Amino acid sequence: MKNFKLISIFTFLITYTVNAQLPSSGVSLESNVLDGVYVQEHIPTKRVVQYQHLREADVMWAKRIWRVIDLREKMNHKLYFPLEKMSDRMCLWDVIKYGALDEGSLTVYDLNGVDNDDKFRYPIKPANGNINDPAFKLELRKKFGREIQVKQFDENDEVIIDDNGDPILKDTVDPYIPSDIVRYELKEDWFFDKQRSEMDVRIIGISPVVYSQNPETGEIVALSNLFWLYFPECRYVFQNFFVYNPSNDAHRMSFDDLFWKREFTSFIKKESNVFDRKISPNWTGLNALLESERIREEMFEKEHDLWHY
Repeated sequence: MKNFKLISIFTFLITYTVNAQLPSSGVSLESNVLDGVYVQEHIPTKRVVQYQHLREADVMWAKRIWRVIDLREKMNHKLYFPLEKMSDRMCLWDVIKYGALDEGSLTVYDLNGVDNDDKFRYPIKPANGNINDPAFKLELRKKFGREIQVKQFDENDEVIIDDNGDPILKDTVDPYIPSDIVRYELKEDWFFDKQRSEMDVRIIGISPVVYSQNPETGEIVALSNLFWLYFPECRYVFQNFFVYNPSNDAHRMSFDDLFWKREFTSFIKKESNVFDRKISPNWTGLNALLESERIREEMFEKEHDLWHY
């Protein structure tokens, strides 16, 4: 009996230690203090619900769509906030950084100079297979920040200058913070599955978007995609982080649940077409919004008409 109690206590301590180290479990990773009345372990240990098996023969109709999630929209604030990490919650940008930089479970796909290349052709991977390679880590960090030059200082906090009297500059990376992310873009496939007799959607990729600034004037000149992530791979990270529930803190969904249930608002920026062109700049202003709405209505009618022929 005594041995059984010792084993039980030992098992509890091991389980608590493991749970305490899980991000978003309510336990501070810095101090290991439980910020709450219980360890939140349901979402941090939740497994990914697999998609229904799909055969090519089951797809009667399909359409590829690119859409924009504007984080200024109230319904999308769950993806934008909190701007600073909490013991039980973090924003989507911090979740992506954790998966790519800390855990190393997300593959970042570079645009490689191509305007919004979303074909997952240029994965950022270490050349020698060593994920601790400094060159690989630097290249990865550059995707999560701006490359800037800063002045160098000596031990007396004085600026180091060259022979011409100019300050010596050092290349460094200024990391993006959550407030820098203004949008997320999704690449997804809509299709009608005749085996289940329903219209379904699968997200293929996700890309964070920031404002692109003129390095000399600091003026905002455009919107810029940072990189693309393969969404089926992201699901294994998104599944273990909480999303804020305004009604009940004890019942929260994960980021994967949020995307599965489509609890966000967005607009369409492109559909698959023969010219491979986007809505903008071919349509601008109100006309662009009307074109986006036309595509959405066309997809809705496609599903509706399947049951009314």
